[in-house]
Amino acid sequence: MSKNLLNLFLAAAVVLAFVLFNCTYVVQEGTQGIVTRFGKVVRASDGKLEIVEPGLHFKAPFIDKVKSLDVRIQTIGSSADRFVTSEKKDVIIDSYVKWQILDCATYYLTTAGGNKMQAEELLRRRINNSLRSQIGRLTIHEIVSGQQGEKAEVSEESSFDSTESDPLVVVSQSKRDQVMQNALRDIGDSAKALGIKIVDVRIKQINLPPEVSNSIYQRMRAERDAVAKLHRSQGRKEAEAIKAHADREVVVKIAEAERLARVVRGEGDAQATKIYADAYRQNPKLFEFLRTMDAYKNSMTSGKDVLVLEPNSEFFKFFNNNNGVNKP
Repeated sequence: MSKNLLNLFLAAAVVLAFVLFNCTYVVQEGTQGIVTRFGKVVRASDGKLEIVEPGLHFKAPFIDKVKSLDVRIQTIGSSADRFVTSEKKDVIIDSYVKWQILDCATYYLTTAGGNKMQAEELLRRRINNSLRSQIGRLTIHEIVSGQQGEKAEVSEESSFDSTESDPLVVVSQSKRDQVMQNALRDIGDSAKALGIKIVDVRIKQINLPPEVSNSIYQRMRAERDAVAKLHRSQGRKEAEAIKAHADREVVVKIAEAERLARVVRGEGDAQATKIYADAYRQNPKLFEFLRTMDAYKNSMTSGKDVLVLEPNSEFFKFFNNNNGVNKP
């Protein structure tokens, strides 16, 4: 008997634990819960949806179910899409959006029971339309270069979240940043209708279609070739000028060196002549004799010279007389 009582007690404990387990639930940090009973949302006494904050809570077992909604900041990474600029040219832009659930009750009702995929699809459509409207006002150069534009005023009425901004904020933005801020404002109100707050909209990448890229690359290549040709022509011009200047310097230096050489050579010849003259003045007869002997040597050593002269000529004066005086 006692054994049956023990088994009954254990069975009752298990059933009680199971019931208690189904009576409690935990809402994790960063999420909020909405309780449904028999498929209908549980509302508070004032008729509004009852939002369950993070923590341990109780529910009716088996008939209540809890839908958890992630209220943290989330990201929508859309695929690259084609947009048309003010120049009627196509650009391919890849963007992303940061969003967060602002009102869980509105979000649950407008997204078919908190369907995240449906919420992101609705946001993606609104963001795409807004970006098309904003990018259609800019040129490719303004989108790509981020050229500085005029100051943008963000007023309390136009702000997507007036509780987090000053009544008037004046900032200096680039055209691309203005596009993002304008898109942020445009989709702010429509996102609030979904119970969603748009935190940020950013462009990740800007590309050009292949047909546009090829024409731009060809134009850039032609411009670079023109610049390269200009630099080469300027380089050749400067090279010719440097070469002409170097050639002129060479000619000038060679002429100057030859002039100095002639001056030095002339001075040397003059000095040698003076030395010879001084030496010859000391003994003119010896000088005359040596010069005559040199003349004999130069004219008679080859053995093939023929001289037709009179024996008493001046050239043979040292043959007839060692004093160099011809006898009559």
